[in-house]
Amino acid sequence: MKEIDRVLTKYPFFGSRQIAAYLRREGIVVGRHRVRRLMAKMGLEAIYKRPITSQPHPQHPVFPYLLRNMVIDRPNQVWCADITFVPVKNGFLYLVAIMDWATHKVLSWRLSNTMHADFCVEALNEAMAKHGPPEIINTDQGSQSTGSAWITKLTEAGVRISMDGRGRYLDNIFIERLWRSLKQEAIYLEEISDGFQARRVIKDWMAFYNTERPHSALDRQTPDDAYWAGLNEQKAA
Repeated sequence: MKEIDRVLTKYPFFGSRQIAAYLRREGIVVGRHRVRRLMAKMGLEAIYKRPITSQPHPQHPVFPYLLRNMVIDRPNQVWCADITFVPVKNGFLYLVAIMDWATHKVLSWRLSNTMHADFCVEALNEAMAKHGPPEIINTDQGSQSTGSAWITKLTEAGVRISMDGRGRYLDNIFIERLWRSLKQEAIYLEEISDGFQARRVIKDWMAFYNTERPHSALDRQTPDDAYWAGLNEQKAA
């Protein structure tokens, strides 16, 4: 499952047949049907990968996507949040991150061994305590971001809620790229045995990402530099 997740992160358009062929070329003997069974168990699909437990809850509200054709060019205008898998020796952990859309700065993150919504709300509380509420926050339609605790927190803070269209991973493309970079640059370079090691690896990489990793889309600034520069510009204006 770890190898399937690694390949699909690198080539998200691969189906089970292509993944099986790719793994066989790397010396991992596996058949297409086993790959397909394990992908289903992990909740992974070609093109759009998501933990299966982030499927919409039938009794939770769904909000429209608000960002289409919007110019997003300042800090705290739009945040986005998402959950991904982190493979460890005996299974998977779940990682949520909250990111500022315009500057790509990771504002907070939490690691959990369950998909209960509490760890998502904890990350949201930390981000808002440190940076104040955004104007809009965008998520997928998973049950963690449509539950009452998440919605109530945002509504009370006056934050407008936006949600991706079903199956449209491009609606939250920046945080999808974050996951790809995290896995390729940190997660898959180590044999992570447990949550303590995973937390250390992720903490170190997130600090590197925010403060040292320049982005071409930010004129070679780091996310931290772009975020704080943008806030200073707003204050000056």
